Amino acid sequence: MLRSRAAEATIWSGADVLLRQAVQFGVTVALARLLTPEDFGTIALLYLFTGIATTLADGGLSSALVQRQDVTHTDESTVFWINLAMGAAMAAGLVASARAFARLYSLPILAPLTAVLAVSVFMGALGSIHATLFRKRLDFQTPTKVNVVATAAAGGLAVLLAWRGFGVWTLAAQTLAATSITTALYWTFSRWRPTVEFSAAAARRLFGFGGFVLTSSLMEAIYSRIYTLLIGKFYGVRDLGFYNRADGTKGVAADTLSGILMRVALPVFSASAHDAGRLRRGVRLALRGIMLVNIPAMLGMAALAGPFIVTLFGEAWRPAVPVLRVLCLAGVLWPLHVVNLNALLAQGYSPLYFRVEIAKKALGILLLAVGCWFGMMGIAWSQVIFGVLAFAINAHYTGRFLGYGPMDQVRDCLPIIGAAAPMAAAVYWLGSHLDLAPWLELSGLAAFGGAVYLLVGWGFRLAALKDAVVLVRGLRESVAAS
Repeated sequence: MLRSRAAEATIWSGADVLLRQAVQFGVTVALARLLTPEDFGTIALLYLFTGIATTLADGGLSSALVQRQDVTHTDESTVFWINLAMGAAMAAGLVASARAFARLYSLPILAPLTAVLAVSVFMGALGSIHATLFRKRLDFQTPTKVNVVATAAAGGLAVLLAWRGFGVWTLAAQTLAATSITTALYWTFSRWRPTVEFSAAAARRLFGFGGFVLTSSLMEAIYSRIYTLLIGKFYGVRDLGFYNRADGTKGVAADTLSGILMRVALPVFSASAHDAGRLRRGVRLALRGIMLVNIPAMLGMAALAGPFIVTLFGEAWRPAVPVLRVLCLAGVLWPLHVVNLNALLAQGYSPLYFRVEIAKKALGILLLAVGCWFGMMGIAWSQVIFGVLAFAINAHYTGRFLGYGPMDQVRDCLPIIGAAAPMAAAVYWLGSHLDLAPWLELSGLAAFGGAVYLLVGWGFRLAALKDAVVLVRGLRESVAAS
């Protein structure tokens, strides 16, 4: 029963993330041709601060609601009121700090931009409990509809504004519109409503788990966005625009797959947390399945970075190509972090999760500080080094508690790498010897690479590929039976 629900949840969560990413990416392609790298770099300067505000507004309580199996409506209402109050406080804090941000970067336009994004933080807090409850019930069908509609509507508005010459304001308006529409639709489609009650005991109980998650998420928000501060301050908004575009392009594959996994893994793993053997099998299945797609996607994108960037965004964005190649190497390991950390959380080890995150993020920030001396490429390579070290740390604890440690996970990934690496090498070699239009090179070599990977994988009888075939057949039978 759980496996069936998990499979259904994965399909809908995947549809949500894939459709939303597809729409958003299409909008980004259009905006990249209407706006400048400086526009994207300017709005990216605020990502660190808005990311911190959004994380604090949640307070880690969403993860606590998902992890606990015995929550009441009073608990849910308590979380709603806390999120709403924190969202208002964070929005007010951003507005109060707007002029300081403008002075930090010597860009006066950052002050009004911050105010717009502050409203978006509050609107997100207003609808966060609904998203959490859908996730807890493994109901991703409704969020799929909500998120796709919101992304498409906000994207259409952004393209219109960019075409009319609104510049960087286009990107701020897109963020605010997407968050506002999402929240409005969640309230429309969800029957859940808060009651006027607040339980201090429930808040303390939930924060006992969520507090550790909050601190860990806060460190992640700082680490994952601090590059905006470093590049923006020391190298300027143009270089930041190139780096941000490379990072966003890498995220089309790595973050999409991780996003699907992150939303399904914790509730599914939590339901199996009482049975270590069952949880271990679930973790292994999730890891092999996600890496079956992620490894060839990342290596293939690294091989095709040049025609990919030029075809989609235009010649003006070519300086992002070498950064994208390096970030794709970092993206290879990213889903492994999600699997291992969610396995740890599902077992209730939030204090240990907290300590692990402190150690990793301290290491990551140190690597970023060193990499910053070598420009954008130095920062990108610091991500690769951090990814390797963080994987070793995360998987160590999966080995301790579930008997599925770093070497076991590497052995499960090696056959996939063995099929994907030659494919990527062949694609890169052919691309360097062909003299074709970028769009033709991209489409032709992508199809060639996909075919080679599937043939090699099937020829070597990859276990993960067999798992995927069995899963698809089972889902087809379930759909037919229903």
